[in-house]
Amino acid sequence: MSLEVSGANTHDMRMAKATLKGVMIARPSARRKKKEKLCADKGYDYEDVREVADQLGYEAHIKARGEEIKAKKNIPGYRARRWVVERTHSWINRFRRLLIRWEKKVKNYLALLHFAAAHIVFKMTGGF
Repeated sequence: MSLEVSGANTHDMRMAKATLKGVMIARPSARRKKKEKLCADKGYDYEDVREVADQLGYEAHIKARGEEIKAKKNIPGYRARRWVVERTHSWINRFRRLLIRWEKKVKNYLALLHFAAAHIVFKMTGGF
């Protein structure tokens, strides 16, 4: 997992490289031969993002603009693969302190994001 903080008016594709480079957990040596999969929505449908993903060892699964609408029409029961990310954003937005950024310092806001992520993981493991 990786967290990066930027302004609300920053486009997603501009933070892709920093976010992917921020992943701290080393992959097991047995899996290094295979590329990790990167599922993203049309906000990341840029050649720069695909190049960065390839350089960092990810296989990019990025839906092109309009491709998901066609898949919904043609494939019965089609669901997007990025629901895990959308669900996690929803869970983080339940922390009122994070929904509206009141902290002026990036370090303080990032610390709260880490705390919220740790709380979510702890709850998912049956901690509460």
